Amino acid sequence: MLKQRREQGFTLLEVMVALFVLVIGLLGVLKLETVAYASTNVAAKRSIAALEAASLAASMHVNRGYWTTPDPSGATIAINGNVASVTLNAPLLAGVIGPAQVCTSPVTPCLPLNMAAYDLQQWAIGLQKLLPNVTGSVICGTAPPVSCMINIQWNENAVAVNTAETVALAGPSYTLYVEP
Repeated sequence: MLKQRREQGFTLLEVMVALFVLVIGLLGVLKLETVAYASTNVAAKRSIAALEAASLAASMHVNRGYWTTPDPSGATIAINGNVASVTLNAPLLAGVIGPAQVCTSPVTPCLPLNMAAYDLQQWAIGLQKLLPNVTGSVICGTAPPVSCMINIQWNENAVAVNTAETVALAGPSYTLYVEP
């Protein structure tokens, strides 16, 4: 007597279950990819903010001829869009910050006051190009030696699970303390 061998293989149900498990796994990987991309974007904006604050701090260190004078003592300088303006104290800087300063000629160098206005104007323009809905401020103390706080705020596109998280993610900021 010959025994007949039954063909053994996968049933349609087993194939469907395997495909279902595979699809669930792929959806998880896709979600991880999306979160990683969003995190990279957020980290890039925060790095840009840190670099821009450090850039202004370096300009302040180079231009000690202005930033160590009594004029910036107690000053508040606001950055809205691509415009820099003095909102408190610093009367000398307030007089020159409005008109566009040109401090790129090697023949006629700028005075320290004009260089400070130029640096702030260029910083505001750079911030506007790099970060969405950016505002910034430079707030200087009154005690000698003058130290300043550079603050940058912007908007980020972040995915939140609930409204409480949305409020928390609404406006990140970066602050740098500098003593010119």
